Amino acid sequence: MTDGDDTGLTIDDELVARARIHAREVIDDHSLEIDRDALEWTVTTRARRRAGACRWDGDREVATIVLTRQAYEAYEWPTFAGVVRHELVHAWEFQRFGESGHGPRFRDLAATLDAPRHCQRFAVPRYVLRCLEDDCDWRAPRHRASKPVKAPDQYRCGVCGGSYEVEHGESGRTWTTASGYGGAKAALGDSW
Repeated sequence: MTDGDDTGLTIDDELVARARIHAREVIDDHSLEIDRDALEWTVTTRARRRAGACRWDGDREVATIVLTRQAYEAYEWPTFAGVVRHELVHAWEFQRFGESGHGPRFRDLAATLDAPRHCQRFAVPRYVLRCLEDDCDWRAPRHRASKPVKAPDQYRCGVCGGSYEVEHGESGRTWTTASGYGGAKAALGDSW
């Protein structure tokens, strides 16, 4: 079931349905004390580095699990199901303790549920910062046009302090100055 089916359901509907079914099975199989009525689900298309998140509304005492569509499309289901279990651990902590992190309590339950601590990369970074010094192999991926991407001449390599260049991943264009960034952006136009 995906976008374009004549059922009117979208890939986001599919994602949430599969996640909720998996969550119900995990909650039941492990007798987790999670109030499913105080658990909401939503999908984002903005995230580039995180496959999921769990937000807590203390006033309403509701945990919202936010899942990333691009991760769902990139991962096989067993990998994405791990993301769902990871976020369930956060929901459990929020509902029980009003806070959540990745400390010992989280790690213990995550191990029980076979929930990973970190997700695999699912999005190709839009930019890569790369040191220009011959004896340094420092690289830093970036998904957004941050200040170091827009004006690399104002920053230095995180390892050796040398200058670095920025590469636009899709086009391969590189620049080392703010004007170089502007020129690359103008040259690429709609392809930016």
